[in-house]
Amino acid sequence: MGPGWAARYRATVIVSDILCALLAGGLAVVVRFGEVTPYVEPYALSSAALPLLWVVVIGLSRAYEPRFAGVGSEEFRRVARAGVMLTAAVAVVAYVTKIDVARGYVIIALPLMTVLTLLARYALRRRLHRKRTKLQCMRRVIAVGHQGSVADLVRLLQKERYHGMHIVGACLPDGDCAEEVGVPVLGGFSDVPLVVAQAQADTVAVLACPELDGSALRRLAWRLEKSRTDLVVAPALMEVAGPRTTIRPVAGMPLLHVEHPELAGGRRLVKNVFDRVVAGLGLLAVSPLFLVIAVAVRVTSQGPAFFRQTRVGKDGRTFTIVKFRTMGVDAESRKVELASDIDGVLFKIKHDPRVTRVGAFLRRHSLDELPQLVNVVKGDMSLVGPRPPLPEEVARYGDDVRRRLLVRPGMTGLWQVSGRSDLSWEEAVRLDLRYMENWSLTLDLQIMWKTWSAVARGSGAY
Repeated sequence: MGPGWAARYRATVIVSDILCALLAGGLAVVVRFGEVTPYVEPYALSSAALPLLWVVVIGLSRAYEPRFAGVGSEEFRRVARAGVMLTAAVAVVAYVTKIDVARGYVIIALPLMTVLTLLARYALRRRLHRKRTKLQCMRRVIAVGHQGSVADLVRLLQKERYHGMHIVGACLPDGDCAEEVGVPVLGGFSDVPLVVAQAQADTVAVLACPELDGSALRRLAWRLEKSRTDLVVAPALMEVAGPRTTIRPVAGMPLLHVEHPELAGGRRLVKNVFDRVVAGLGLLAVSPLFLVIAVAVRVTSQGPAFFRQTRVGKDGRTFTIVKFRTMGVDAESRKVELASDIDGVLFKIKHDPRVTRVGAFLRRHSLDELPQLVNVVKGDMSLVGPRPPLPEEVARYGDDVRRRLLVRPGMTGLWQVSGRSDLSWEEAVRLDLRYMENWSLTLDLQIMWKTWSAVARGSGAY
């Protein structure tokens, strides 16, 4: 499987799956039958055999593959698919063979087993991510490519260590500047196998460059075979994730097919309905909190409880965003004197003197944004999406950045769970565009889940 830690991690996952199956089977017997009788014995035996069957089915769904370990949602999709497959298989076998199966047992055991397995894998992944922030459980990678591409990859992987790839060195073509790469330059393209051995690397990442064409890559793969070093090839296309890409072999050539992003259509309609329903329920749930916050804002500072501002939404249409007021009433007039802290086209100040004491608390925990649920219900915004920009920001957009306006802005997004206000303008734009290119309902749910953690910590908010 690669490094020793990877094999140990897979063994831990398998043991976890077995324990989840045993627990689900045992609970199903207790809940369904309550007491041990001769009628229950076959189900007790089935519960004992369930872990083996579960591991086999998960293995057939390829959810143990190392490429899914610790990153992405594909691992969870495959586990969920395995649970559905096993439930369907049991139903078909019982129907065909006329076996008398207690439906209550099946309905409890198999879904519970799937849910427990998903939760356990999520917990194991979080533990793995914590280790990776300390540079543990990482693949040792040699990056091969031009200086600019290597520097970009180094910067990205240093920021997002949860991917589990630690670049320990680089191989650049002759004539490329070896400075400002971020890692030691250990040789040229012809030195890759030697560099791998010297750096004790287990992975080579080749970035798109004309010098390494098909035949050169094939020869490099042959030279890496003996050392069992993994070869990873990064296409020139960036920020497009797995669900939109498939490899299609044509005449011996692996062609990368890129699907169109889901910017419209049925799934977007589902997202719109989901957003409005959840926002409506959220408004009902937090309405008492609205009253408390509104009173606190009015009592502690002069001015209205709510702050209204024009923002730009989908297709460049403007709308009025609603938030709890967190600044003094003279905030806009003082903006000019504080304009030295503008980052790109984004106006943000780490210690903004205009923010009130109550406002600082609301901002730290994003409570000031709760009224935006009204904007979601009205259809101006989504629960998840790019940051809603100001008209003056949009006026300074380039063509690439203007792509953010193809979808509704969101209350939260990748920018919210990746650093919030600590992010630079360029990084916030990159995350917004990545979200748009790779949008899915699963990604929305992941971002919403992570938002709770970011808001609870209050990190990166000001």
